[in-house]
Amino acid sequence: MKPGNKDASWFWMSWVVFTVGLLVMAFGIALMIRAEVGSAPWDVFHIGLYQQFGLTIGTWSIIIGLVIIGSTSLLERSWPKPGAFLNMLLVGLFIDLYLWLPILKTPDQLIGKLIMLISGIVIMGYGIGLYIAADRGAGPRDSLMLVLTERIGWKVQHIRLSMEMVVLTLGWLLKGPVNIGTLLFCVTIGPIVGYSLPQCKKIVARLIERGGRNEDINKRKIRINHYDGVSKKAR
Repeated sequence: MKPGNKDASWFWMSWVVFTVGLLVMAFGIALMIRAEVGSAPWDVFHIGLYQQFGLTIGTWSIIIGLVIIGSTSLLERSWPKPGAFLNMLLVGLFIDLYLWLPILKTPDQLIGKLIMLISGIVIMGYGIGLYIAADRGAGPRDSLMLVLTERIGWKVQHIRLSMEMVVLTLGWLLKGPVNIGTLLFCVTIGPIVGYSLPQCKKIVARLIERGGRNEDINKRKIRINHYDGVSKKAR
């Protein structure tokens, strides 16, 4: 296989890993929603919009993502990155697909709801790790966070906290599901992704090796890695 073919093979494989990561992440989101004991801040906002104005939760995820991508593009004065656009579109579609499945039902007992919630957070954490490790670009919300960090000059964690507090407040005003699960997500998602991301990097490294490329995965630039304390500019 020629070097160019190896590079092309990894290019397509990275998009496969990216898509699988979004599938896994969306499944985690759907589990959290179905548990009905609180959702992540952005999903609280999407669910609030769904409850007040109709459409679907996934559709609102796409609409808000599109608004964010447009805002980020205006701030950066550049076209949206393919990864951000696909993240916006696919996650919304996957969420609606999972929520449509009759098998995904809310448990009757509280213990069952909590198990579903915790499973959703862990699964979501691994989905985030996979899509980040694929290095196909940050999602719409993370891209905006990085741009605001660069423009305002605040630390990444402060920008992220401010963004999530704003959308959580809006979601609460729209009667979105703010509950113990919301707090649990905010407290645990960082450590979970911090644990899952190195594992996902190793998986990607093995795929690279099988593709015949002699590239050290630890030297590759990840567009966004604020979960383990490292932030990089998205270009």
